[in-house]
Amino acid sequence: MIPVNEPLILEKEMEYVNEALKTGWISSEGKFIKEFEQRFASYVNRKQGIAVDNGTNALILALRALDMPEGSEVIIPSFTIISCALACVYNNLIPVFVDSEADTWNMDISKIEEKITDKTRAIMIVHIYGHPVDADKILPIAKKHNLYVIEDFAEAIGSEYKGVRCGNLGDISCASFYANKVITTGEGGMCLTDNEELDKRLRQLKNLSFVPERRFVHYNLGFNFRMTNIQAAIGLAQTERIEESVKKKIWIGKTYNRLLKPLEEQKVIKLPVEKEWAKNTYWMYGVVLNSAPGLDAQEAMKRLAEKGIQTRPFFYPMHTQPVFEEFPWFRKESLPVSENISKYGFYLPSGLTLTEEQIVKVIKCIKEVLI
Repeated sequence: MIPVNEPLILEKEMEYVNEALKTGWISSEGKFIKEFEQRFASYVNRKQGIAVDNGTNALILALRALDMPEGSEVIIPSFTIISCALACVYNNLIPVFVDSEADTWNMDISKIEEKITDKTRAIMIVHIYGHPVDADKILPIAKKHNLYVIEDFAEAIGSEYKGVRCGNLGDISCASFYANKVITTGEGGMCLTDNEELDKRLRQLKNLSFVPERRFVHYNLGFNFRMTNIQAAIGLAQTERIEESVKKKIWIGKTYNRLLKPLEEQKVIKLPVEKEWAKNTYWMYGVVLNSAPGLDAQEAMKRLAEKGIQTRPFFYPMHTQPVFEEFPWFRKESLPVSENISKYGFYLPSGLTLTEEQIVKVIKCIKEVLI
């Protein structure tokens, strides 16, 4: 079986983890946490990085730090991971779902303003599968309506918008270091900001809202979202070779593009795009089936698995999630692009350990299944 993803762990990670173990700094204190925060923040050109235990909690923490009134609305893409909606719900905020662009699969910017009401307080932008959003179109909307911008760049570490790295486009930007990300700590995440007051609030909230003056006296309810020094040791080692990892991801994407182009020309599948203003890292290499072959993503994935190719489905749109139907703010609506790419989209093996020989095998099996 060719895995859909396999993390690349090398000697430096082991060296740093062993150092943490030998020195006894294994919890949420230790030198690797600060070094990792500083190194990663510097990579995306942010002043402050606040390491947390996972990417979902980074989003929850970001929204809590912005201190929006209960019942405020947050514009988010429907086509994304549920973490984005959970961050709203867990902060007593209302997620408002927007359809996708057919080519980039990112939130359709032309549909945003029609969703804004007098309760809207923020927009959450998500760079889907490595392709950045068109920031020059979305940021002016946020400014016009005086909205916060939360940037989820979990899938776009190393991607760039007009030469600016993703992670540098929001009031607070959030990363994930899950095992399938460009850099990993197993689990883990980070909030990044240039705002000193937000930095202070994020650090307090993630650490049970302890205050320096009287540690066990609390004026706010916070979270235990702390990253361990062991995780940070892995993350620091991964960050030290991040350019190499990004280069490998791009190579994987470009290789798939070249070998799958004939199938796109035959209108069998649609491949990911790279706009002229974008640097796409192809975090996961996704394809969308044309309905003409007569099978959906689930059936194609089943057939590929029988041939030893592991795949993953695209996101299930937020506006169709059964779990949200019980909430009073939920309303049934049709967001056709999100629904289509969810039904016909899936992604191929894309991990950093992938070889050209494996890619060739994947392509061979795709042709056998689809043609």
